[in-house]
Amino acid sequence: MSTTFHGLPVHDLLPALDRGEELPAAGAAAWRISLGYRYGGKTEFAEAWQRFLDAVDTTQVRALVVGAWWAGDYDGLAGPLALIVDSADRLPALEALFLGDVNYEECEISWLQMCDITPVFETFPRLTDVTVRGGSGLRLQPVRHDRLRSLCFETGGLPGRVVRALGECDFPQLAELDLWLGVDEYGGDHTLEDLAPLLAGTRLPALRTLGLQNSEYQDDIAAAVAQAPVVARLDHLALGMGVLTDEGAAALLEGQPLTHLTTLDLEHHYISEGMQQRLTEALAGVAVDLSDAQDEEDEEDRYVAVSE
Repeated sequence: MSTTFHGLPVHDLLPALDRGEELPAAGAAAWRISLGYRYGGKTEFAEAWQRFLDAVDTTQVRALVVGAWWAGDYDGLAGPLALIVDSADRLPALEALFLGDVNYEECEISWLQMCDITPVFETFPRLTDVTVRGGSGLRLQPVRHDRLRSLCFETGGLPGRVVRALGECDFPQLAELDLWLGVDEYGGDHTLEDLAPLLAGTRLPALRTLGLQNSEYQDDIAAAVAQAPVVARLDHLALGMGVLTDEGAAALLEGQPLTHLTTLDLEHHYISEGMQQRLTEALAGVAVDLSDAQDEEDEEDRYVAVSE
């Protein structure tokens, strides 16, 4: 679970209220609403949300973190998200929202039951930072948002419909986009073609950090990135967490220059030592992260960092 979000310390509300602690200033914390083990089965999210509205000056709240939202079974996010959206008039200063700050002990990432998150962008015009964890049932409609700067989807399987919708969204201020693409077994039915509008970057004029990670076809993504128009204006590029091999690394070296990058994150990969040396020598001025090298020679046994 996160300890900071949007540059603010995360404050877990329900335990603090139960202990009778003095709460921090409303705008000085990222407020975490989570049922977790202590409250699951005993408290509904609606009750927890009402306690938040009653205890905190929500007109000053800048960041909100939604943890485990279910009371019993792994219920979907639709109900809790509707409560948050319906309270928009109580949250006029909201800048950051994390949906699904749940660790694997509470629920595996691919078991999280998500929903259509389009209302988040339609309802909160001041949002600059959105993180979503979990891909099952996740939906997004093409939307425009004029202030969003950072968007992250952490999934074991990002639905192709979400990737395609992202390609049709207009985010003129978006500087950071990070997608954990995941695997088909857990709903990641996206294709390289789905990524093409993002790699063109036409609707993302401010993009400086791009992550296309955690994919079984990471070599193909690397080859596409090597020719992608958006790359020339990036400072940070992340292609790690997936099944990246010498083939993908060679494509990066043979494509457009990457020496303008500040960082190239390839953590969790299947690149040989010889090719790793070639990368670091060719990109001597770039901070190249080649940590967590995997040595599995059998292609069928290679795996992404996050799936289930």
